[in-house]
Amino acid sequence: MTDTNVDPSISEAFSRGPEAEMAELGANVAAASELSIDEINPLNAHLFRENRWQEHFARLRAEDPVHFNELETAGRYWSITKYDDVRAVDGDWKTFSSAPGITLGQKIVERGDDAPQITSFISMDPPKQTEQRNTVRSVAAPKNLRNIEPLIRERTVDVLNSLPDGETFDWVDTVSIELTTMMLATLFDFPFEDRRKLTRWSDIVFAIPQPGGVVETIEQKREEMMDCVRYFEVLWEDRLHNPGDDLVTMLVHGEATKHMPTAAHLGNLLLLIVGGNDTTRNTMSGSIYGMNKFSDQYDKLIADPSLIPGMVPEIIRWQTPLSYMRRTANFDTEIGGKQILKNDQILMWYASANRDEDMFENANVIDIERPNADRHLSFGYGVHYCMGSRLAELQLRILWEELLAQFERVEVKEEPTRTFSSFVNGYATLPVQVTRK
Repeated sequence: MTDTNVDPSISEAFSRGPEAEMAELGANVAAASELSIDEINPLNAHLFRENRWQEHFARLRAEDPVHFNELETAGRYWSITKYDDVRAVDGDWKTFSSAPGITLGQKIVERGDDAPQITSFISMDPPKQTEQRNTVRSVAAPKNLRNIEPLIRERTVDVLNSLPDGETFDWVDTVSIELTTMMLATLFDFPFEDRRKLTRWSDIVFAIPQPGGVVETIEQKREEMMDCVRYFEVLWEDRLHNPGDDLVTMLVHGEATKHMPTAAHLGNLLLLIVGGNDTTRNTMSGSIYGMNKFSDQYDKLIADPSLIPGMVPEIIRWQTPLSYMRRTANFDTEIGGKQILKNDQILMWYASANRDEDMFENANVIDIERPNADRHLSFGYGVHYCMGSRLAELQLRILWEELLAQFERVEVKEEPTRTFSSFVNGYATLPVQVTRK
């Protein structure tokens, strides 16, 4: 593959899409209370960058929990915002397919079923999804987690030891990104000196091109994805002849994946990169921000570190690092009394389901002793339940065990800047100071 022969699936995948359309049309969106229910569209990335999405979802849950919108680029789509409805859709892969994609996409009738696209096993249905998922699932098996826990703890201690005492620094870059990228490099057996490339590729997958943004143009986004393809083609060839015990080797030699085309490999690699990077790093950052925002809970945790195992799922619920996943209706059906047509896109808003007061009392606050925090949907539900959920929980638990051992407190000094995306619910920067014991 050369610069002049760009894989058409990459060009197709990284074209101007619905989020870009919403970004252009939806700056300075009004408060939810000032909009009619028909005017509310939670896909607007400005709501997430400004951390104002909560009130819009509260309106939808109360007044229109199965909410219809339509865009020129995407066509018809529905926002599902109540816990029970989201769980029901996520658990019914026969009615609601993942195959056309997991984020809001182009109109299916325009693209056609045979159009090239980057695929991954999260964008498949059983049995194909199951076969490819099983190729790599052993990486998060309990035995592997036990084996890797000492390494996670050693690296966490080293990073925390390096933090400046009494000086303001960016927690996102210095701690969250560093810890998760080191973990990813280990899982991929990726050259350690190049590990920040994984962060970069993860950042641009769902980045909306804009001046001064993560990427500025669609062309830049495509070219950087081609850099990712070229880099992994070299690793692919190496692991073909020098297999190890890593994710690349598993994909190269797995019966369900070894004969796949380059674009399909890229899809699975990006899935594993984003799944291991964006989600864990934003939960790590969210835990610091959230415990500062609800300082009574931070005080409670300091007084009793045995509460950490309960704090972990509560933070994951409250943060919800991936705001939604998409499904596509295989045939005409019904959700909550609304008529859903074949090929309609369904957005399962995990961020909203995790704030549903019918499931979680006082859902907007952090309660580290919440009895049902582990019922959250941040990891999805059903056949696509997050394969790396236990690894993410392990990393967050170890981080807080070592934080409480080393520091009196980690104090947020300024409000964070946030990711410009309605898919990744994350942090770009988080200025903090630490006070050592």
